[in-house]
Amino acid sequence: MLGLLLRILPFWVREPLLIVVGAVFGVRIAYLAVHDEEPVAAGIALVFLVFTAVRVRTVVRALRARRKPEPVDGGGGGDSAGGGDGARGGDRADGRDGVAASAAHRPEPQAAPAAPAAPVAPAVPEKEPNAWGQAVAAVAVFAAIGFALWFGPRILPSEDAAPANGVSCPDLEEEPPSAYRDTPGAVTGDVLCRALNRPDLAGLLGTPGETATAASGDNGTAPLTDGKVAQPEAEVTFDTYTVNVSATYNDLTIAQYVKLLETGGQRDHQPLSVLGRPAVFSSDRTMRISIDLANGASGGPVEQGPLARTLTVALDREDRGGSYDITVWSESGGLPEDGVLLGIAEEVLPAVAGPAG
Repeated sequence: MLGLLLRILPFWVREPLLIVVGAVFGVRIAYLAVHDEEPVAAGIALVFLVFTAVRVRTVVRALRARRKPEPVDGGGGGDSAGGGDGARGGDRADGRDGVAASAAHRPEPQAAPAAPAAPVAPAVPEKEPNAWGQAVAAVAVFAAIGFALWFGPRILPSEDAAPANGVSCPDLEEEPPSAYRDTPGAVTGDVLCRALNRPDLAGLLGTPGETATAASGDNGTAPLTDGKVAQPEAEVTFDTYTVNVSATYNDLTIAQYVKLLETGGQRDHQPLSVLGRPAVFSSDRTMRISIDLANGASGGPVEQGPLARTLTVALDREDRGGSYDITVWSESGGLPEDGVLLGIAEEVLPAVAGPAG
């Protein structure tokens, strides 16, 4: 079908179409080859670009051929004129004696008046299609198609597309508690999960070769608040690290939280500023709960889990209460550098509530 369509299209539509399609696909595949370091894709991109260069050369040669005027053959007229002169010379030579013999006895005939030549209608030049107009129109139409092919997946992502991070966030079908409706600007676990489950999250963690094994979100409330304080959270798990992001919509400021850390004997806390907002680093042990499914899902004792590093950032620049917590830990007990949490915060938090909170 495509081959038949290309054969039917005029030259000045078909060639710009091939050039635009070849250029768009060639550049796009070359970008993906460089981004993903795929040599096979680089070879395919080279084929598209060479094909496009050949089509461009064809169009340029066609344009140059149209600009050259066709040569006019004038040799036939000269031959006819020469032949006519020779014939007239021969006639004069052959009849010269006869004319001389009878010239004295026969009066000179008068030349008949020449008949007026019939007017010749000027030839109407055949109007040819405007090659430049066709080329510009074709380029405009197929440039729009190329724009849609290039930016379409970014502007309108497909719902059936594979998750960029290996796993997708589950849909939270249950309606959030009333605390979310009573808190202006409160986000849900869905929003946090989509913001955290980034395709470059493994690279931010310093393990670019890993793929997420699980992703989750939750519309919970803060403990000991009788369900009145919204506290959504999301979590993405890799083989090396687990990342958790939560938001707490209470009245506790970062300054008050730092005082609580100092009162509790926290020595490795580090106040700082993130995205123009007050923030603080802290460390604490995670909790580990064992559940024995073989014995009627009986719960075991609560134990201390591995050490976790948390970056707590105020919800807004004025530190009027509430915070985001970004926590990273690993089963091996190892922790990434604090710069890793800063990088995650600078990428994830603007996607949750905007640069200014």
